[in-house]
Amino acid sequence: MRAISVVLAATLALTACGTTNSASSGDCPDNGRVRFGVEPYEAPDKLKPAYEVLAKALTTKLGCEVELQIVDDYAAEVLAMRNGKLDIAQFGPLGYVFASQKAKAEPLASFADGSGKLTSYTAGIWVAKDSPAQKIEDLAGKSLALSSVGSASGDALPRYGLKKHNVADVKLDYAGGHPEAMLALINGKVDAAEINSQQLASAKSAGTFDESKFRQIWKSEPIPNDPITVRGDLDASFKDKVRKALLELGPQDVEKVGAFLDVTPPGPLVEVTNDTYKVLFDLANTLGLKEEDV
Repeated sequence: MRAISVVLAATLALTACGTTNSASSGDCPDNGRVRFGVEPYEAPDKLKPAYEVLAKALTTKLGCEVELQIVDDYAAEVLAMRNGKLDIAQFGPLGYVFASQKAKAEPLASFADGSGKLTSYTAGIWVAKDSPAQKIEDLAGKSLALSSVGSASGDALPRYGLKKHNVADVKLDYAGGHPEAMLALINGKVDAAEINSQQLASAKSAGTFDESKFRQIWKSEPIPNDPITVRGDLDASFKDKVRKALLELGPQDVEKVGAFLDVTPPGPLVEVTNDTYKVLFDLANTLGLKEEDV
């Protein structure tokens, strides 16, 4: 699979805006270029302009041309980093578990609120308001729209919820993304759908989801927000430079991305480590997930 869906060269003159963060091409991993991958957790045409802002700000901080890639899916992003086609990448929390194991991804930073606290989100299962299903156990024999294979909130956690509550005989329908899963429920194509708190906030803001017509019957524990990672086999000094640059970005640099992640108002990014995502490593072990499941 090729992680090539959308490519943006986010360039700024290194001497512009009075920046003192200059660097030669030798300070960057690919002749002055840094390849930044983002998973398609929302429609690419919506993600692109938001990540343009972040990429441009990161270009200025790093002194390297940041090339943005909205990849095809979770698996494509892991594969691209493993094959040396991405230098930094934002993964969903579960995608990060496998990226750390298979692509040497190392977490650097994630999204904080205005008080500087790392943000989180929840997975959820929703039904129509007039559905007879009142709790997750009532989904036995019903159809459930999930996002895409490898999504924490759109796949693994809802399946974990079904397993934990001993719910069998549920028809799982992978819709292709969070918006598509929601749309399947809105259009009456399925009995239930996963809708995470980020997608819920985004859809309500856009006026595409009337919450009064639906009901949530299950919600997960909080999940720490997506990590921005660096490929582990890169030079240690460059990895430190990327960490510093990310942590120096201002709220205005990340607010458009933060809006998709239900981070409003946003603060600067905060540092995260492997331990931050222990709950996702535990989830993968509990479900017996393997790389091919992402």
